[in-house]
Amino acid sequence: MNRFTSTLLLLLISVSLAAQQDNLHRRSSTYEAPEDPLVVEKLEAWQDLKFGMLIHWGLYAVPGIMESWTLCSEDWINRPDGMSYNDYKEWYWNLNSVFNPVNFNPEDWAAAAENAGMKYVVFTTKHHDGFNMFDTDETDYKITAGPFRDHPRANVTEHVFNAFRDRDFMVGAYYSKPDWHNQDFWWDKYATPNRNVNYDIRRYPERWKAYQDFTYNQIEELMTQYGDIDILWLDGGWVRPKHTVNEEVIAWGAPIPEFSQEIDMDGIAAMARKAQPGIIIADRTVHGPYENYQTPERTVPEIKLDNPWESNLPFANNWGYVPNDEFKSVRRVIHTLVDIVSKGGNFLLGVGPTSDGIIPLDVVAKLEEIGGWMDTNGEAIYGTRAIERYRDGQVCFTGKGEQRFAIVLQEENEELSEVSWSGNVPAGASVRLLGYKEPLPARTAAGRTVITLPDDLPAELRQQAALSFAFTAK
Repeated sequence: MNRFTSTLLLLLISVSLAAQQDNLHRRSSTYEAPEDPLVVEKLEAWQDLKFGMLIHWGLYAVPGIMESWTLCSEDWINRPDGMSYNDYKEWYWNLNSVFNPVNFNPEDWAAAAENAGMKYVVFTTKHHDGFNMFDTDETDYKITAGPFRDHPRANVTEHVFNAFRDRDFMVGAYYSKPDWHNQDFWWDKYATPNRNVNYDIRRYPERWKAYQDFTYNQIEELMTQYGDIDILWLDGGWVRPKHTVNEEVIAWGAPIPEFSQEIDMDGIAAMARKAQPGIIIADRTVHGPYENYQTPERTVPEIKLDNPWESNLPFANNWGYVPNDEFKSVRRVIHTLVDIVSKGGNFLLGVGPTSDGIIPLDVVAKLEEIGGWMDTNGEAIYGTRAIERYRDGQVCFTGKGEQRFAIVLQEENEELSEVSWSGNVPAGASVRLLGYKEPLPARTAAGRTVITLPDDLPAELRQQAALSFAFTAK
């Protein structure tokens, strides 16, 4: 690596963190429930899982920069001085010549996710930069055409899906609707001023039709050649029919062209559900029948939501691997999970492997700590639903049939001797502290249920990020 390239990488890493915050997929305010009974059934099963892993992995892992976005010429994005935009794009596109993840071992990834208590995975088959992590016939810009092509696991998507299926995970295929490498989306005839298609579709309908066919064919490959797929997770919500662009979409701030960027979701959905009956489609932020669940990015809704939803947040500041990135604490992840679940959602936690195919060991260790808490408290998480009274200060509530759970969030270095929440436990009901063998007595004081923790409570329980109590509803 020459001095110029080394300097470039350091500068790119330094600008990644701030930029990530300026480009979020918001939550749609309206929701259209699916009618297909197989989709409804799978969506219900997905809601039971609660905790999943989103894996961002692609060319951007090679220099360790923010995924794809530095290719985009919008004013919230920064790039190093001293390099033209066209030279930068050429440098980025050519990262495919050095991407060689020789230590790729998806079984390790799946084990780390399972040890964290996760139950489903969403894997980036292609991000906005157009580099394909599967062996598509539609382009040579793919992992199986570079230095990794002769590796027995060169078709990485196939092996990721298989490794997670072997551990009974639901499997989701992330696919970017925009493709900045494709000449039918970003055509070299014109400049690329923003994230959208860079020519007027109305003037060149045959070019856009070629892009529609490309998109359809790639998704068909994923739906027919990679085994059972449970979720089609479509990113790039600005690529959408014009009739779905309302005041809310405009208020989100992403540039929207005057013409419709329709990729024929009706045809894609029909094909996908013929190949994968009941598949959940998450066409992010596009109001209508193919946003089967909502996906607020980097945020947790302030209130309980009654429709299916999933908060997706990166473990670090970036979605993909960036050296020396700052990770969230285990306690913060657990508190976020409890908050999300109490409001009726799922939590998709983002993890980025290195360019040689490894989930960093410090990430694996943190995931295992999270899993330790889930081993003890999973009964209060998996298979639950939000109930009417879902929060009281530092206490979150979940429900499962007649069973109720009160999950008390503890701050760092806080060791509670007594816990309480508003409302009374039904008379005669026993209260269990998950992980402790004996039922605990509860008393009522000033309209609150009060539980004194036993003196012999093991330190590993008393010092948890959150304590979970189970009781029966009236």
